[in-house]
Amino acid sequence: MDLISVIVPVYNVEKYLDQCVESIVNQTYKNLEIILVDDGSPDRCPAMCDAWAERDSRIKVIHKENGGGGPARNAGFDIAQGTFVGLVDSDDFISPDTYERLLTYMTDDMDIVECEMVKTSNDCASFSASEAEKVVCTAAEAMRLHIMDSLFCQTPPNKLYRRSAIADVRFPAGTGIDDEYWTYRVIGNARKLVHIRSVLYAYRQHEESVMHSLTIPKRLRAIDAKTQRLQYMGIHFPELEPLCRKELYFSCLYHGQLILRNFPPAETGAAIKELGRILRSQYVNYGTAKDRLWLTLGRISFPFTCRLRNRLKIGI
Repeated sequence: MDLISVIVPVYNVEKYLDQCVESIVNQTYKNLEIILVDDGSPDRCPAMCDAWAERDSRIKVIHKENGGGGPARNAGFDIAQGTFVGLVDSDDFISPDTYERLLTYMTDDMDIVECEMVKTSNDCASFSASEAEKVVCTAAEAMRLHIMDSLFCQTPPNKLYRRSAIADVRFPAGTGIDDEYWTYRVIGNARKLVHIRSVLYAYRQHEESVMHSLTIPKRLRAIDAKTQRLQYMGIHFPELEPLCRKELYFSCLYHGQLILRNFPPAETGAAIKELGRILRSQYVNYGTAKDRLWLTLGRISFPFTCRLRNRLKIGI
C-alpha cells in the first residue's frame, strides 16, 4: 500500500483541531503519515498535537515559530516520506473515505486528483456517497480551467498530489495568501490531472479564517501573485498568456472594487493608484466586446470604473 503523507498546519484552532485530526485518523485508508505542524500557536493546540501523537503512532508533530500556513506546509514537505501528499487545513475536516477514493484515480501517469468541497459553518457536512463524473486533463487543459477558476482551483487541500509533482515547489514566506503563488506551479509540473465530481472535503467558514481577513496589503499581494503567474505562462504555457492577462486585469478591477467598498477613503488612495498602474501597464485584446469595454474604461479611469461596477453590482 502506498504511503500518503497528510500535512496539517496548525494555528489558533483549538475549537476545531480535534474534529480535523479525527477525520484523518479515522480514514478507511490506513497507510498514512500524519504531520501536524504547530505554527507557534498561542492556544492549547501545541499540547493537543502532542496528545494526538501519543494516541496514534502515525502522527508526527513539528513545533516551530509562527511563520504562516505556507511555511508550515513547507516544514511538512521537508520530512514527508509518502509517495503521495494530502493537505488539510486544521479548521476543516474530510469524508471518512477521502484518501481511499482519491487514490483509486492515481494511475501511473496521474499526478493530481481533485475532489469537490462543501462549505460549512458548523461541524456537519454532506459528503458524496458514490462515485460521480470525472474530468481528466493534461497540464495545459487543467491550467486553462485553473485560470478561469472553473476546476483545479488554487485552494490546495481538496487534492491528492504525487510527491514528485510537488518536487521543490514551496510556499512563499510572509505573504499571507500562500496558495496563489503555489498551486499553478504544481499544476504545471503534472503530467495528467483528474477532477472528480464527488464532495469529499468540508471547508469551514468562520470569522477567524484567513479568507475573512484580506487586508489591503494582502489584496495587493494577490495581484503580485497573478502577475508572477502571467510571467510563468509566458514561459511555460504561452498559448494561455492572453487568457491569463485578461484574468489579471479583471482581478485588478475586482480587488479595486472591494477596497473602495470596504475601506475608508483615507486608506485606499495608494492601493487604487497601484492597481490602476498595473492594469494600464499592459494591453489586452482578448475576450468579448464587453470585456474589452471594461478594460478600456479601466485604462482611462480606474477609480471611476471600479465605482461604476460597484454601483452596477458587477463582479462582486
